[in-house]
Amino acid sequence: MADNQQPARPPVGQPQPGFSQQPPNQPYPGQPCWNDPVTGQPPAPSGQPYPPQQPAPYPGQPYPPQEPPRHHVHHSYIWLGSIQAGAAMFFVVLVSGFSGFVGALADGETIGGDLPLLMLVIGAIVLGLVLIIGLVALFQWLSYKHLYYVIGPEEFNLYSGIFNKKRVHVPYQRIQSVDQRASLLQRLFGVCTVSIDTAGGSNNKAVQVPYVQKSQAEQLRTELFARKQYATAVQEGMAPQEAAVAVAAASGVVLPQAGAAGQAAAGAGAAGQAPHNVLDAPAEIWTDVRGVFGGSAVDTGKVTYEYGLSNKELLFTGLSNNTAFVLVILGILGGAAQFASQMAPVLTGMVDPIVGQFVLLSGQLFGGNLVAAGVALVLVVAAVMWLLSIVGSAISFGGFRACRRDNRIEVERGLLQHQFQGVSVDRVQSVIVKQSFIRRLLGYCELSLGKIDAAAEGSDEQQKSLSQGLVVHPFVKMSRVPEILAGLVPEFAGVPVESTPVAPVALRRALIRRGIIQGTGLWLAVVIAIGQVCSNAFVVPDADGLTVLFYINTGAFIGYALCLVLFVLDLVGAVLWFRGSGFAYNEHFMQVSNGGFARETVSFPRKKIQFGYTKTNPFQRRARTATVSARTAAGIGGTTIRLIDVCEEDARSWLDWLKPRGNVVE
Repeated sequence: MADNQQPARPPVGQPQPGFSQQPPNQPYPGQPCWNDPVTGQPPAPSGQPYPPQQPAPYPGQPYPPQEPPRHHVHHSYIWLGSIQAGAAMFFVVLVSGFSGFVGALADGETIGGDLPLLMLVIGAIVLGLVLIIGLVALFQWLSYKHLYYVIGPEEFNLYSGIFNKKRVHVPYQRIQSVDQRASLLQRLFGVCTVSIDTAGGSNNKAVQVPYVQKSQAEQLRTELFARKQYATAVQEGMAPQEAAVAVAAASGVVLPQAGAAGQAAAGAGAAGQAPHNVLDAPAEIWTDVRGVFGGSAVDTGKVTYEYGLSNKELLFTGLSNNTAFVLVILGILGGAAQFASQMAPVLTGMVDPIVGQFVLLSGQLFGGNLVAAGVALVLVVAAVMWLLSIVGSAISFGGFRACRRDNRIEVERGLLQHQFQGVSVDRVQSVIVKQSFIRRLLGYCELSLGKIDAAAEGSDEQQKSLSQGLVVHPFVKMSRVPEILAGLVPEFAGVPVESTPVAPVALRRALIRRGIIQGTGLWLAVVIAIGQVCSNAFVVPDADGLTVLFYINTGAFIGYALCLVLFVLDLVGAVLWFRGSGFAYNEHFMQVSNGGFARETVSFPRKKIQFGYTKTNPFQRRARTATVSARTAAGIGGTTIRLIDVCEEDARSWLDWLKPRGNVVE
């Protein structure tokens, strides 16, 4: 051995010869305590266990990365899900049992002699329900153990499945929107379902995380958008630490890459505005309560623009809810008819006096005219149901708030069932202004944003189509639209104002298309005429037949009058379409308007157009017109914005503008 050769050192982690094998930082009695050379922290006090340390690597080797923590959903997933499943099964058993009971009474059976057997059957049903609910609870508990999510450095991961394991990867830069939905029962307990939409095609599925605590959902939403902003900035070439500091300054979320500079840059969110209508006060109280397990409120970022609904806007929103009114009427009529068919044999003797009283009252009020009494009854029922529809629509929009928070748009509403939708502004595909006939008369519209939609994960049912989009105001005056868009989506500033109308020959073509080819009144008249001719040809012209033919022909003439009204309305709609339709484009945006009794105007950036094309049929080529179509990624699988009968020269100029490096219209 050479004189200058050093003795071999033992491997890292082995004790030096001649030294005791006690922990290296544990001092001798009366000696000072030195910090741990690896963690820089003082050792644990005497009598307390030492925290577990990562094994020291060999020189030149990095420390093993720590696994991100697992976040389980709320424990209400077990018992609340079991209660809901049990309630559904109990309702099914109750309805089926009630129907069987009514049928037995209708057949004249009695329950006196079969009471012991009936009690035995009821006991068996209750025992079966308890057993089924117990099995459901066991399944929910096993699912809960294997249902959690992990917020990794580059992607969000959702783990689920008892036997068939499933892991869903969601890269942060692909996140489209983060929504929250909570039923009334979920709101009471302070939990919700979080839905994460990603940019994709028609087969794209939204990742759903059920039964998340409200504060945990707010924290998750804020962090997902912050990490999306960070990933996008790094992808565009920004330094990681600089991007993390920028994210901390904008959203208040301090990522590990930000360091101490991120703590200093993090800011607080802005306070909300005062209530705007009578339902905002209970909505604010409802929000402050946050449910049994809601937790403390989480700062989700700075609000730069916010608005709600006034009392008049809330009222008109309910009044314009025609769809809900029709659905309620049809549902109640169907249920009433089914119930009446079951109860009629039982209540025949009870109904006769009621009918007699109704006939007597009708004779006093309407002079014996039962038809007038029936019409009055239908009108009263319709008015009551319409009022209920108005109240239901107003409650569904109670607590409405729309705001711009950092780089995303957030909309929440619902006094009983709460809905929250948050979408990143770079995922907004279009701005949609809708005016129904009533809204056009009043000078109001519905304002919505087109965004990429997705179906629910684990279900084939699709969410609400983009034909409606993300409604950012259900009933707003047209004069306020520029102000709202400037505060909510200033990125859409510069939308063209001057519109190019459709070709002059489009009026004649619209009258033919809407009045004849697609005319409701004309084809309904044809159907009535065919029915009238067949009736007069096959009904025997005797005394009874002549009476039947009289009613048929009278009804046919009334139908012809209705068809004439519909035909005139079709022609008027064609004229309104011609006057209100057109398109416009400039360097960055395109706008398409389709008129009629209702009008819809869609504005979208040029860079959001996936592709565009023109299409002509032989009649259009003869009239020197074309159909202009632009495709965006909005909706489920995309949306095509179309305008018929554009002048051929205007369509050709638009195609030149649409081409990459094509003509740019200033």
